[in-house]
Amino acid sequence: MIKLDDIPHLQERHRQVKRAKVLGYCMGVRRAVEAVYRALAKYPDKTVYTYGPLIHNPVTIRLLEAKGVRIVNPDEELKSQITPDSPIIIRAHGIAPKKRQELIDCGAIIIDATCPRVIASQLRAAQYSKKGYTVILAGDKNHGELIGIKGYVLSVPNGQCITVQTAAEAEKLQYDGAPTVLIAQTTIKREEYRAIAKILNSKIPNLTVLETICPATDERQEALMELVEEVDAILVIGGVNSANTRRLLQTAIDSSKPAWLAESADDIPQDVYQYGTIGLAAGASTPDSSIDAIEKRLLDKSL
Repeated sequence: MIKLDDIPHLQERHRQVKRAKVLGYCMGVRRAVEAVYRALAKYPDKTVYTYGPLIHNPVTIRLLEAKGVRIVNPDEELKSQITPDSPIIIRAHGIAPKKRQELIDCGAIIIDATCPRVIASQLRAAQYSKKGYTVILAGDKNHGELIGIKGYVLSVPNGQCITVQTAAEAEKLQYDGAPTVLIAQTTIKREEYRAIAKILNSKIPNLTVLETICPATDERQEALMELVEEVDAILVIGGVNSANTRRLLQTAIDSSKPAWLAESADDIPQDVYQYGTIGLAAGASTPDSSIDAIEKRLLDKSL
């Protein structure tokens, strides 16, 4: 006797979800988030502040705000935003020396969660500046990391700093004859940095090119490229304002598979549900909880 469950078109089809081998929080971001939770526990009667949004992930930011954490706007006067003797966490992006001094003048309790790799870039930028080098920063000029590194260069008397965001901008750069060093934003895509370096090398004799890209960026990109071979579609999880998440999405789009971005389970596009095997990738500022929630939502809804 043939059972109804044996008829293929009447069987319930289940979706598969595969995670990239490397995804979610990087070391620097996890370290910064943990610093906030330690501060909340250590200073229960004080307002805990973060210097700018702690990470580029709205889910995490909303969660911290619900616990009373307040964000200080780096572009506004700091003294008017901070209660003296309150803790403030310097995020993984780091901070310029001038802004750090402003925090000290405010009487804030500074908890430094700057990523060690960013600290290395800050110190190297200052060292080269002291030697008379012009420092060229490759990356997003509005990103907190590059703003902080630039601050280290300008803290040196007569320090010279230029930010180049794309290869096209590098083409327009005029060389002034000074010894020059190139430093990358830690989260820049390696191909973008190589393109910028190649152009600047053709313009600037004896250009010093530093390798400052964080391996976490490469690891997530490489894991995504492995994943696209095993799935029907890709869902990149993370904040739309996260540079490394956007780069992951672009890599996914450039592959042969359909790809979308979602910050939370409620943001999953309906088109995703038509695919049988969905790959999950996530930026370095994406919390485990977001990845887990999205995977659960995808698996709960049958094909």
